[in-house]
Amino acid sequence: MTTTNRNLLPQSSELKVILLVLAFIIVAGTLWYTHSIVRDLEANQKRIASLFAKSFEYIGSDKTQSGDYSFVLEEIIHNIDFPMILSDAANEPLAPYATNIRNVALDSSLSTEVQRAYLKELIAEMDGNNPRIKVEAGEGVVLSYVHYGESKLITRLRLLPYVELAVVALFILIGYISFSYIKRSEQSSIWVGMARETAHQLGTPISSMMGWVELLRHQTGTADATVVETLHDMDNDLQRLQKIASRFSRIGSKPDLKEENLVETIEKVIQYFQRRIPQTGKRVQISLEYKAPVTAQINGELFEWVIENLIKNALDAIETGTGKITIILSERPAHVYIDVTDTGKGIDMPYRKEVFRPGFSTKKRGWGLGLSLSQRIIESYHSGKLILRDSRPGAGTTFRIKLRRH
Repeated sequence: MTTTNRNLLPQSSELKVILLVLAFIIVAGTLWYTHSIVRDLEANQKRIASLFAKSFEYIGSDKTQSGDYSFVLEEIIHNIDFPMILSDAANEPLAPYATNIRNVALDSSLSTEVQRAYLKELIAEMDGNNPRIKVEAGEGVVLSYVHYGESKLITRLRLLPYVELAVVALFILIGYISFSYIKRSEQSSIWVGMARETAHQLGTPISSMMGWVELLRHQTGTADATVVETLHDMDNDLQRLQKIASRFSRIGSKPDLKEENLVETIEKVIQYFQRRIPQTGKRVQISLEYKAPVTAQINGELFEWVIENLIKNALDAIETGTGKITIILSERPAHVYIDVTDTGKGIDMPYRKEVFRPGFSTKKRGWGLGLSLSQRIIESYHSGKLILRDSRPGAGTTFRIKLRRH
């Protein structure tokens, strides 16, 4: 029913995919780089914990001849910035707890048993993340264990990739919304400019032709019935052109919406096509079905334009020469629905998301603007919806207009 004249320029969807791929590469690179830093810090942290354990082994060995442990106490212990707990060979926290832990918050007001249970939980959690380190007095003799966790710096670095990912995702979302808004604004400007220029170009020749028709009518009088009928047809066609120019001139400005009878408006359009369908060589029946007259807030001229575009697309879709177009009017408490159904060739699945895109057309001739313009009129000027409700290849297509009752 509609179609595509493919542009040589890249499609906006392809550009979005490229941007998403680039964003993914940036995020993946950031994750890899951050992870490598975390690995290096973890290795350094393990070396410090091992040195701490070796220091205790040295202090506890009989090789120590001096009681000066200031190097261990001031240089090693002072530089430990990650949580660490000392336990005995049975994995029980060493007492007194306050002197055998580092960078672990322990409430001194709690009982010894509660403190012990808390430290046991921390030891199990630390051993799950990092292997414990033995403090040995000799070959195979374990005096105690050093259990250690992650420093605040490593924890922050682990969270960094996710924070970056969230920031990049937010950036992509903002960029996508901005890109879509700019694109819609550009399309809107093109629509308005094209429509008003068309109305301006049509205005002068239409006025001149109406004047010539009126002059011919006065000169010929009513003597020749054929001439009179011809002038009448010419006058109707000129009024039709004037109506089209008036429609184009309304694009870009806020139209006046009035409560109008949709049945009368749609029947007017149907009558126009019924007089002209025989000239196309097709035998297509157009019918309007409704239970009761329905009214809605519309702009008569623009709404007629939408119905005309839908019927034109339906006629083009009926390629066999014989078919039917059915317009079904129904209402709900808050909305009115107009379904335009044809018995044409239908729309293939890959094209269904493209039918409202400007320039898309499956016909050999045409600009592919009818449905896009119709959707703009319904959504921007009538606060409604125009959607492709259903389409099956070889079985026809249904477009639905949804309007608010009030």
